[in-house]
Amino acid sequence: MSPTELPGPAIGLSAAVHVYLPKILGITVGLGGEAIVARSSASPPDATAGTPSTLRAVTETFKEISPQLSLNFGHGRGWSYLSAGIGQSKWSIVPEGNAPFPVDEDPIRTINYGGGARWFVKKHLAFSLDVRLYEIDAGSPAFGFPGSPRTLLLVIGAGISAK
Repeated sequence: MSPTELPGPAIGLSAAVHVYLPKILGITVGLGGEAIVARSSASPPDATAGTPSTLRAVTETFKEISPQLSLNFGHGRGWSYLSAGIGQSKWSIVPEGNAPFPVDEDPIRTINYGGGARWFVKKHLAFSLDVRLYEIDAGSPAFGFPGSPRTLLLVIGAGISAK
């Protein structure tokens, strides 16, 4: 694939569940897990002046699940946190009309870390912001081609939280 065929920003859904231990020295430790699913697609530009484009439409998907450990600072009306986890992801970029290769479904070890904040507007409902990096290990080689490179993926998420 050509780098110009790669899609840009994606839309996705992330969910996490944490259980919080008693506060020690102003820090609350959280144990839990997270899952994320995101998808992006790109279409080649329309042909201009009768010149057909050699670029293909592609779809990129990213799915990840991992246990997490978090350090939380604040109080019941709002807090900030740092968290990290090691899990597995499936990351693929497939041209339109093609079936994914088996290697596109292989789980890849992924380390995630980041932080964010929650601001409660009601007793059990909050606005949340999360910035996270995913270090995706190199993918498996297939059909005589090298696997996908080790990659660092940035995910910025905003949404609602419930407690």
